[in-house]
Amino acid sequence: MGTRRARPDAGDHLELPVRAAMHVLVIGSGLAGINAALLASEFADVTLLSKSELQDTNTQRAQGGIAAAITALDDPRLHAEDTIRAGAGLCDPVAVRALTAEGANAIERLLQLGVNFDRDGDGELSLATEGAHSTPRVLHAGGDQTGVHIQSALMRRLAEANVDVRTGVAVTDLTIEAGRCVGATTDGRETILADAVILATGGAGALYRTTTNPVNATGDGVALAFRAGALVRDPEFVQFHPTALVSEDSAFLISEALRGEGAVLLNSDGDRFMADVHPDAELAPRSVVAQAMTETMRRDDSEHVLLDVSHLDSDFLRERFPGVYRGALQRGHDITAGPIPVAPAAHYHMGGIYTDIDGRTTVQGLFAAGECASTGAHGANRVASNSLLEAVVFSSRAVESVRSDANQADIPDGEIRTLRLNPICGAPSWSALRRRMNDLVGISRTDRDLRNAIEHFGEWSERGGDQADPSLMLAALTARLIAEAALQRTETRGSHLRLDYPDASPAWQRHSLWQLARE
Repeated sequence: MGTRRARPDAGDHLELPVRAAMHVLVIGSGLAGINAALLASEFADVTLLSKSELQDTNTQRAQGGIAAAITALDDPRLHAEDTIRAGAGLCDPVAVRALTAEGANAIERLLQLGVNFDRDGDGELSLATEGAHSTPRVLHAGGDQTGVHIQSALMRRLAEANVDVRTGVAVTDLTIEAGRCVGATTDGRETILADAVILATGGAGALYRTTTNPVNATGDGVALAFRAGALVRDPEFVQFHPTALVSEDSAFLISEALRGEGAVLLNSDGDRFMADVHPDAELAPRSVVAQAMTETMRRDDSEHVLLDVSHLDSDFLRERFPGVYRGALQRGHDITAGPIPVAPAAHYHMGGIYTDIDGRTTVQGLFAAGECASTGAHGANRVASNSLLEAVVFSSRAVESVRSDANQADIPDGEIRTLRLNPICGAPSWSALRRRMNDLVGISRTDRDLRNAIEHFGEWSERGGDQADPSLMLAALTARLIAEAALQRTETRGSHLRLDYPDASPAWQRHSLWQLARE
């Protein structure tokens, strides 16, 4: 423990103890994690852990942009209305208001961090329209390179900050003492103690074989929090991005912004089909577009539909979408020359660790922000470009909670289902887990497939799975939570499509809540 001297007028030379600085542990290196680390470093010692390199995040891969009501022609209330309308009845209005009301501040925060958003000829921030937004409010950087610009700016500021950054370090367990989270254990068997732990571990798309996510997005944070006793909400809601260029199980994201600029979806006969499905056609909510595409593919006995933006000027397309243009060209397709094949791919997890709007989980000392958290702002279907906004707004709020040493979140109303787990919850291999999730817990779900998936999880746990890979064990737990919750929700709502229950049910206009069963 350090010391400091008494003030000169104290009359003696006694040395008084200095209170040790608060220590905050941040797990994750995307927008939510780095923003939290930077803010927390203003008043605490901070350690940031990333199981991969800092740039291996969904933030880095974000093509579309970040939505915020920042002009006189827009209003946070309109943004909130659009968000709630797309959320299929499950948005938390309080969380949505917090998200949208703080949008302008979030953009200002990113500008201060050095993000150079695109501007028009007059030097004003450029705004675009994307799916389910009623007015242009989406900011981009470098055309379709928004995530790269944000991640780069964050990493530059992180390099200058007083933060202990450790890459290639995976967390295997959270440390709980007397009901409070006091740190975490790493795959190197090191226990890092902290006054507060902020989970910002990102999404779970890489639980699926076909995904737009990086390979490390395996839902670790959800499993860590669940095992620690935290409440998990709505794990069944996995958003499948409608337009991914898919080949040999890899998926290259084709930004929603293309449809915002006028790209249309065509069936195998070359006919446009979305105009007959929804008034907003290709700009309908993602769940609507993805499900219409899935039905069209099934009807046409095809593995894809077609996305056509070639009617727009080729120079404009190359300048506006440099990343998409190059990525598609590398895969043998020229977006300026004609239609390209696209299909839905696992993209975003709306469910996750339950938090209140201040980032608090139901375990004291444990906070969560970003995609691993379930704030309620997205409901059953996330609006395009709200994810980056959520990461900034709620990671900032979580740090304010840490600063005030806030208590844990209150338990929300509703039935809580418990899940009793074998001490070893695993899978024989990553490929086996991803194949089962793709085939049985994908965009189209049935009772038979979901029960089949859960049966596999049970058999794997009984055999012990691959105990040499702790991350695989965490991934298998999050996968099982998704499957269990999807089986229980006997309706179609938002991103959750049940072929055997094709309609929304008023009885299910509620959240699903899950907690570890205690012996």
